[in-house]
Amino acid sequence: MARNIEIKARIAGIEALLPAVLAVATEGPREIRQDDSFFRCANGRLKLRDFGDGRGELIFYQRADQAGPKTSHYVITPTADPAGLRSALRQAWGETGRVRKRRTLVLAGRTRIHLDEVEGLGAFLELEVVLADGEAAETGEREAHDLMRQLGIAPADLVEGAYVDLLVSAAAGPAGGG
Repeated sequence: MARNIEIKARIAGIEALLPAVLAVATEGPREIRQDDSFFRCANGRLKLRDFGDGRGELIFYQRADQAGPKTSHYVITPTADPAGLRSALRQAWGETGRVRKRRTLVLAGRTRIHLDEVEGLGAFLELEVVLADGEAAETGEREAHDLMRQLGIAPADLVEGAYVDLLVSAAAGPAGGG
């Protein structure tokens, strides 16, 4: 299974951070619209990503819900019928959430930098340091920390969980609220 080291951080806005991101870029930026549907899955997360142009990806992944760099194990399978697959998965497993976002993708060497505007949540930065087979996670974690420093991302900006979790929490409102 492929692996990467990921971090997610809340940011004030994409336009404010974009110049710093472009300063470390080796490729990009590229704008991508993504509509992610999540399905019940007992041993990780299963999502269908629809790009809105007839292409999509079924993505299974496992990672800890913690702030800071974490290892993610994943499998990506392309599909030419995301709408049909979404319908089948919804009927078979049940949809647990949906995340719509506009992503600005930039590459910095082997690291994918995502500047995401997430519907209902706001702006975020994600770093995904792609690991080679057998490579120690600590190497990718060091790279993630270095990029965080270069981009001015403070540990207090880091968030736990996936966007779908944040949307569920936002919909539930403050703890103890009706």
